[in-house]
Amino acid sequence: MSMYNYVVRRVGFMAVTLFFVTLIAFAVTNILPGDVALLILGPNATDQSLEALQTQLGLNRPLYVQYIDWVVGLLQGNMGESLRFGEPVAQLIAERLPRSMMLAVAATLVAVVLSVPLGVYAAINQNEAPDVSASMFAFVGISMPIFLWGLVFILVFAVWLNLFPTGGYVSPSEDLVGSLTRLVLPTGAMGFALTAYIMRMTRSSMLEVLSEEYINLARAKGMSQRVIVLRHALKNAIIPVITVIAFQFSYAFGGVVVLEEVFFWPGIGRLTLTAIQSRDIPLIQGCILVVALIYMFSNFAADLLYAYFDPRIRYGGDD
Repeated sequence: MSMYNYVVRRVGFMAVTLFFVTLIAFAVTNILPGDVALLILGPNATDQSLEALQTQLGLNRPLYVQYIDWVVGLLQGNMGESLRFGEPVAQLIAERLPRSMMLAVAATLVAVVLSVPLGVYAAINQNEAPDVSASMFAFVGISMPIFLWGLVFILVFAVWLNLFPTGGYVSPSEDLVGSLTRLVLPTGAMGFALTAYIMRMTRSSMLEVLSEEYINLARAKGMSQRVIVLRHALKNAIIPVITVIAFQFSYAFGGVVVLEEVFFWPGIGRLTLTAIQSRDIPLIQGCILVVALIYMFSNFAADLLYAYFDPRIRYGGDD
C-alpha cells in the first residue's frame, strides 16, 4: 500500500471518528441538568417568556432536528452563537485557541528537550545512579497531576523566589518580554509533567535497541559509544517515542483546561470551564469539537511520522 493510500485511509478513519465525536458532544450537552432558557432569564422569568426564548433558541424542537441543524451549520463553517457572550462561537474559539496552542507547544518542546537526553542517558547507564535518579524523577512526575505541578511552580518561583508573575496573559504583540515571563511557569509545570512519560518510553526503547545483535556487532567492530548511540541506536529507538510525544501533546492540550485556571491563562481551557458553568451549549459543543480535532490531528501527525520512519507500518498486512 502506497503512502497516498495510507493517508487516505487514515483521513477516512478520522472522518468517521469526527462523526461520533459530534454525536457524543451533542448528547452530553443535552443531558446536562438545568434549563438554558431559565439560566438566561433568571428565576423570576414567566412561563411565557421561557417558552418564547426556547422557541427563539430552537430548544423546543426534536433533538434529532437540533443535531442535524448543528452539523449542517458546522459544514458551512457556522458553530453557532454563544449564549453567554452573545458572540459567534468560532470567533471566541479563534481568539483563545492560539493561546492554548502556544502553551501546549511550548510545554511539549520543553518535555522533549528534557526527556529524550535523560532517557538516553538513563539507558546507557542502566541500573546505575543516573538511571535510578531518572526513574525516581519519572515516578514523581507521573504521580503528580498537572495542576499540582502548577501550584508547586507558583509557590517556588513566584512566591518564594519572586522570579516570575503568578499568572495572567499578555499578548506578545503588546509586550514580548511580559508575555514570555508569564509563559514560563505554566510551560514549566506542564513540561515537567510530560517529561516523565516521554523519558520512560525513551529509556525503554533505547534499552531494547541496545540489546539488538547489530549493536553488539558495532561494539565488536570498535565503534565508540557516542557513534553507536547517536547514529545507530537512537534512530531506531525514537520511532515509538514519536507516538508518545504526539500523545503527550494531546494530553498537554487537554491539560490546559485545568492549568489555565490555575495560572489565569485565558485560553480555550478557561473558555470551556466558563461555558460549562453557564451551560452555554453552543460554546461547550464548539470547544469539545476543537479539542477533539486537536487530538485527532496530533495523532494523525504521529502516524505519518511513524510510517515515514518505519515503512513496515504502511505496508504491514497488505499482500
